[in-house]
Amino acid sequence: MNTVFLILASVVAVSLVSLVGLFALSLKEAILRRAIFALVSLAAGALLGDAFIHLIPETFEEVAPLPASLLLILGVLVFFILEKFLHWHHYHGAENAMGHRHDGIHPTGYMILVSDGFHNFLDGMIIAAAYLVTIEVGVATTIAVILHEIPQEIGDFAVLLHSGFTRGRALFLNFLSALVAVLGALVVILVGEAGGGVVLLLVPVAAGGFLYLASADLIPEIHKTTDLKSSLVQFVAMLSGIAAMVALLFFE
Repeated sequence: MNTVFLILASVVAVSLVSLVGLFALSLKEAILRRAIFALVSLAAGALLGDAFIHLIPETFEEVAPLPASLLLILGVLVFFILEKFLHWHHYHGAENAMGHRHDGIHPTGYMILVSDGFHNFLDGMIIAAAYLVTIEVGVATTIAVILHEIPQEIGDFAVLLHSGFTRGRALFLNFLSALVAVLGALVVILVGEAGGGVVLLLVPVAAGGFLYLASADLIPEIHKTTDLKSSLVQFVAMLSGIAAMVALLFFE
């Protein structure tokens, strides 16, 4: 079977995982709102776990310590600048609207779309590069990426809802973000083995972005809930996100 067809079929399958949020469309509004605070915690744990357990160790295995560290810092700075721009645009629009927010969406929602799109672009590149090694390696990598995406996509969908998106719009935008994986795969198909070098440089940038999102955006949101029962649920959810990333080590 044509390798290019297998690559594209695999990245489309991974993109469809973003539709896991469909289950939320059938939930009652009250139930969904109660679940969101825990799912945001799950997303924070998954982002931290992915960065510290997968992306950063992989970076330091392949890249010298100094450039690897600088690329991690670059990832943090890129997302810091992006959030600054989104906040400026958000409040600039609010001033033009006589004190009301322009679209009612918190900048964190746009940040998660950008970070998820960046991550999906990397996933597409990684899957394509794996297929260029052997078909077996490509299939195994695709399965690992799908297992990796499920908890993260659930958490991302919750963050979009928490940021003010409607359920239908959150699902649609999350799916569009997931389709960026196809672009990543096409890049590797076009440039061949050189795509592997690009992945190595982008992985630490993605890790830095994940660390920024989890620590600067999601964890402060989690701290807005202060009662003991909810805080315990959030802590368990965060640990579950981290545990899911640890479990994926057994599939790699």
